[in-house]
Amino acid sequence: MGILSREGYELTPRADEAEILVVNTCSFIEPAQKESVDAILEMAEHKKFGAAKRLIVAGCLVERYREQILEQVPEVDAVVGTGEVERILEAVDGDLKVLPAAPPAFLYHDLTPRVITTPKHQAYIKIAEGCDHPCSFCIIPQLRGTFRSRRFESVIREAENLGAAGTREVTLIGQDTTSYGEDLGLRDGLAQLLEKLAGIDELLWVRFLYAYPNRVTQKLLDTLAAHSKLAKYFDMPLQHASRKVLARMKRGSNGDASFIVGFPGETKADFEELYEFVAAAKIDWMGVFEYSDVDNAASFALDEKVNAETIEERRSRLMGLQRKISREKLRELRGNTEVALVEGPSADNPMVWEARLEGMAPDIDGKVYLTDVELPDGRLAETGDAVQVEIEKTDAYDVIGRVVQILPRPAVRPQPGATAPAPPAEKLTRISTGAALRVLG
Repeated sequence: MGILSREGYELTPRADEAEILVVNTCSFIEPAQKESVDAILEMAEHKKFGAAKRLIVAGCLVERYREQILEQVPEVDAVVGTGEVERILEAVDGDLKVLPAAPPAFLYHDLTPRVITTPKHQAYIKIAEGCDHPCSFCIIPQLRGTFRSRRFESVIREAENLGAAGTREVTLIGQDTTSYGEDLGLRDGLAQLLEKLAGIDELLWVRFLYAYPNRVTQKLLDTLAAHSKLAKYFDMPLQHASRKVLARMKRGSNGDASFIVGFPGETKADFEELYEFVAAAKIDWMGVFEYSDVDNAASFALDEKVNAETIEERRSRLMGLQRKISREKLRELRGNTEVALVEGPSADNPMVWEARLEGMAPDIDGKVYLTDVELPDGRLAETGDAVQVEIEKTDAYDVIGRVVQILPRPAVRPQPGATAPAPPAEKLTRISTGAALRVLG
């Protein structure tokens, strides 16, 4: 989107307005793949009967089915894989239809044009791309390529620019953030990066997602403990607790965690072991995913498949347990005063405002619902403010409180290298980014 915007194209979420349609696809699991295909077919109808002149399919689905997409959906004019992002302009202009399949190697940097789709006060930064882990249920290495880290200085510059623009929270992402820097020869690269980011005055919090269990080092733990700006938060896909199941998954392991239920060969005893582990661990936030067969993943060929009804029952039971754990843990916050980041009016009810505590990642975990954002002296908390919130009530995943203090914001520095925006192109073309999954990567 950033490349197109830089070249003067106007982006619109409305497909009926667009002259060019771009569908950004996902192909990680079967439901995501179906959603992507449905989005392509929907956009094909817009091209047939609407204003659209070109339809482009981009993303992970292209890495698996580039030729089939063009053959089976004749309305598609071009396909752009995950390693071909910088060729999107050629596809839009009609100079590119399809490239031969090749291992994805694209890696964006701080100078790559980018359209921030999150609210101004929080942003994601991708610090690495691809993955080298051989997990049998996963095809990310096929879709995204081998693991490759962004340059240390590039990540720092992007974070500094975001902070200067008003961002209060940065979330580092990658298929495996804890391996950051290994390919660059850095030892404890993620810890070094976090330590440097903790020195950016404008940021309130820095967090990272998708930690691989056996890549967590003592240095990383010590770094998190040493800096107040680093969120005391671990997002870790543990996947299971049974040694037998983990061995079949080819996972390197025995905060926030996620698990898979229904993996081929998961017995009732395996599931009970996982259930007991969750009961004992009392994890703050937890997600449970139902195993999904992917035809070119190694796990597709495994025997002893678990039926869909059993998978659904196990997921429901595990989430029921977690709901009780979460309710008990949040109840301990009642009466406390905690620092929160104000998100703004709730999409469900504009009369109620939302915020998040340090232990609540954006778009993933629970929320703080604010009953009052006005102080006795008449000052009002605004979106992006760090505030002290008195917790009054709690539920299974969310809490309710009121603002009792607005913390001062740091002075915003001028953005380094800021330049005037480029003049728009003479001919304005609207492009709809009809992403099946609207995730900026």
